[in-house]
Order: sequence, then structure tokens, then C-alpha cells
Amino acid sequence: MLEVILLAIYLVLLFCILIYCIAESHLAMQYAKHKKQESGREVTVAKKLEHYPFVTVQLPIFNELYVVERLIDSIAEFDYPKDRFEIQVLDDSTDETLQISQAKVGEYKAKGYQIDLVRRPDRKGFKAGALQYGLQTAKGEYIAIFDADFLPDPAFLKATIPSFDDPAIGVVQTRWEHINENYSLLTKVQAFFLDAHFSVEQAGRDICGFFLNFNGTAGVWRRETILDAGGWQADTLTEDLDLSYRAQMKGWKFTYLEEFGSPAELPADIAAFKSQQFRWIKGGAETARKILPRIFKSDLPFAIKFNAFSHLMSSSLYIIILLLVTLSVPLLFVKNSYIEQEYIHYGSLFFLSNIAIAYVYYIATIYRSENKWVGIKKCLVMLPLFLVMTMGLSLHNGLAAIRGLLGEKTPFIRTPKFNIKGVKDAWTDKKYVATKISFMTLMEGFAALYFLGAIVAALAFESIGWEFLLLHVTAFIGFVSIFIYSLSHALIVKR
Repeated sequence: MLEVILLAIYLVLLFCILIYCIAESHLAMQYAKHKKQESGREVTVAKKLEHYPFVTVQLPIFNELYVVERLIDSIAEFDYPKDRFEIQVLDDSTDETLQISQAKVGEYKAKGYQIDLVRRPDRKGFKAGALQYGLQTAKGEYIAIFDADFLPDPAFLKATIPSFDDPAIGVVQTRWEHINENYSLLTKVQAFFLDAHFSVEQAGRDICGFFLNFNGTAGVWRRETILDAGGWQADTLTEDLDLSYRAQMKGWKFTYLEEFGSPAELPADIAAFKSQQFRWIKGGAETARKILPRIFKSDLPFAIKFNAFSHLMSSSLYIIILLLVTLSVPLLFVKNSYIEQEYIHYGSLFFLSNIAIAYVYYIATIYRSENKWVGIKKCLVMLPLFLVMTMGLSLHNGLAAIRGLLGEKTPFIRTPKFNIKGVKDAWTDKKYVATKISFMTLMEGFAALYFLGAIVAALAFESIGWEFLLLHVTAFIGFVSIFIYSLSHALIVKR
């Protein structure tokens, strides 16, 4: 009886993963179809501004000692009339970042820029609170937002503002690029899955007419849209995703400019990457908890509801992956002839899911590479690394998603950046670097041992069988890699 219950749970988990992967592959197919159609058309000339509406550029900052100066400098280089945009440096910093911001603001004020340092009496609401606070005094009809790690192109406003000629457009989002993609294996894997999000997912949803999300930075809001949707709210860690859905449920349209890139710095150390993942995953689960009931009660078309469910619940996929691999170990020891006969059926679900997700990343990679064959080679190398990392992060991210779904409140922890561009740049001697070995790291080490035990058992005892060997090897490599990465990064920091 126990084996049947375990198998039933296992099948449900596999089916959930398959449904998600099919939804993602549908976006990939629509994206590929659109790209093929686009390649046969004449290149259209980008819209040009006939007038220059006033824009407020908001820069939410908190303790960004190494990158705040370059951010303000890059915004000041915008190819847009100085009298038609203002800069709000929303600096909540508690360290010397504040002095750097003050000096830069004073420097550009003297040059005739409309720039102000905006300080709040407290950090209530974190980033969402800062954006909402700045909105009270913002003069712009449009609000551009950039996080501290970005280096936007001078043409940014000229590229995005023309889209607002359509009065229904509430947000214009641009594609993220990566200034330090080749810094390390960690940054390469991050770039790999972010590129898939900013091609297949964002562009695919845009093509299909599904709800998009503002990515928190490198985009522009119509001020009226923010106000109409209820403003920035701090009850989730992903205030951007939350406001995006509230705005689109109000009838506002979002547009995505895949052809225009906004360069940014990827986290170079594993602790910073994990903190970013925690915020994105937990915030996504919090937003699902908050928004999905409203989506289900709405009169939106079924296709939009289904994609919204897939989108908002994607962070919870880590819970499913964690449960799936964890339950596969006891299944080794309770399996009988019935399970052995059925293995090919439930094993095929796992195979189909992997084929579907491989297709997604194949499409994303070939259209973001200089040619098809370069894309194929890159995908063949990076996809296994991405899948291994996904498995290794399933404990960290799965627990983050659970905490979000349960409504547990945690502070907004920003991802520190260190002005890392080339391989010679170092982060180990910088402020903000985590130096403690967390309990989560120890748990990841224990998980690696758990799956190592399953591998040894399968190889040592003929009665157990090898049905789950590939899954357990992948889980072991994933967990031991994240454990070693986390341990080594904590130990090599120069104290």
C-alpha cells in the first residue's frame, strides 16, 4: 500500500512539472514562429519622438558603495533634453554610499541637471516604499526606474517613450543584458536562464497577449497607470510583479522591447545570487497568494488565466522538484514488481518534461546567438549546467517558495553589487560580502549525502535497481556543487 501511495504522489508531481514545461514550450513555439515571420519582413524604422514629454528617472538605492556613482553618471548621459527629465536618487543608504550620492547630485546640479537626493525618515516598505515616496514629488508624466547595478544606454528614453503614443500602454520593459556574463561559471549560468526569460517568456507572452511583468528595473511606467492600479505596495518582496498584475487587471497594456538591451551586473558571488533568488522566489509565491484569487474570479479569457497561473506559480516549481527528488529515494526501497512494470509510464513523463524544457532553452539560445550553430553548441554546454544548478537550488528556493505561500513576512534584502566587469575584477575584499556559513549551506551538504547514499545503494544492491540513478546523480552533483560553491565563497573572503 505504501508503495502505491508514494507512486501516486510521485506521478502527481511529475504531471505538474510536465504541465509547466508544456506551457513554457508553447511560449517558445510562438516566439520561434514570430521570429521566423519577422525575418521575412522589411526592417521597420523605430518610432521617433515628435515631442519630449517630461520623464522622472527614479534610482532606488540602499548601500551600493561600488556602483552608485557609475549609475548616476550613466543616467546623466541620456540623449534627452536636460529640461525634459529629472533624476530622483532615492537613497536609503546607511553607509558611505550616501556621501557619494550627495556629491554626485551636487555635481550634476551645478551642470544644470534637474536632480535631487530624496531621503525618507525611515525604510518602511523598502524598495516599494522608496518608489512610492518619490512618486509624491515626481513631476514626470512617465516614470523610468533603474536599480543600482544597471548601466543604461544613452538612447533609453528615446527608444521607450514613443511606445506610449498608444494611450492604452502602461509600461514599456526592455531586455536585460549582462556586462559580466563571462566572469565565471556562475554568471554564465545566470545569463543563460535570464536570456530565456527575456526572450521566450517575456516576448512569448507579449506575442500571445498574456500578462507580462515589469522586471523591477530597465523599464518605464506611465504615471497614471501606477496610480490607477493602487500604487507601489510592500506586502510582497516582488513589488514589480504585484503591480504589473494589478495594472493589467485594470485594463492597461504592457509592451516589451526585446530589440533594446539594458546592460546590468550579475551577482558574482554565490551568497548574493542566493539572496536574489530568495527574494524573487519568495516574492513570486507571495504575489501568487495575493493575486491568483483575483485572477480566478475575473472574467479574463481562460488562456490568460492559465498562463497567469503558470507564471505566478513558477516559483513553486522548486517545491515540486524538491519533493520529487526526495520521494524518489524511498521509492527505491519500497518498489515491487508493480512499480517496476509501471516505471516506463511515469518515467516517460519525466523524459517529456526534459524534452519540453530543452526545447525552450534551445529556442532562446539560438535566437540570442550570432548564428544557429553557435547557439546549439552553447545550449548543449549550458543546459546540463542549468539543470544541475536548478536541482541544487531546489532546497533553498523550495523553502523560500513555501515561506511565501504561507505568508511569512521577511525583510527585503537587496543583492549587493561590486562593479564587476572583467575576469580581473575581484569581489572577495569588498564590503557587503557574506562571510558566515549559513545553516542552509549545511542542509545542502546533508542533501548531497542523502543522494550519494541512494547512488551507492543502487550500485551495491542488485535488488534495488537503477531506475532513479540518473536523477540521483543529477541531484547529488547539484547539491554538492552548491554546497562547495557556498562554502568556498564564504571561506575565501578577505576579512
